[in-house]
Amino acid sequence: MGNKDLRRVREIAEYQFGKGAGMVLFPESVEFVYSSTGRVRQIYDDGVRIATLKPEEGIFSLSIEGARRLHSHFPYPGLRVVVLDSVSEFIEKGGNVFAKHVVEVDRSIRANDEVIVVSEGDRLLATGKAILGAREMLEFNRGMAVSTRYGLGEK
Repeated sequence: MGNKDLRRVREIAEYQFGKGAGMVLFPESVEFVYSSTGRVRQIYDDGVRIATLKPEEGIFSLSIEGARRLHSHFPYPGLRVVVLDSVSEFIEKGGNVFAKHVVEVDRSIRANDEVIVVSEGDRLLATGKAILGAREMLEFNRGMAVSTRYGLGEK
């Protein structure tokens, strides 16, 4: 693992998620998995995947562990899409988030952002990709708001 790679992934995390995200996601103990072209592809810590660097966009998709780390670092409602408690179990099992179930959202979220999905009590449920921006999530009564990547309760 090179210090250059660690510095680079931290800078990407800071840009993508905000101040402090780089250190929270990627401590000194992280290990990299490289693609056949020699680029960083996945980042692990103690054998657990934290994030995958998507080569097309140059940004991260989060694992549940990565979401857990950001959830504990950023105060509510940062990076979050908050859903009704009545759909929490469905989301936790990997179900997608629909706009009609969104009750609150970080106002800075844009379509295609990586987001953390939480219950009304701020319990981590899942991580995924925003399909709609924050305003649309709150205003629309139909359609998908977040495409869930990983639910906390998935097997």
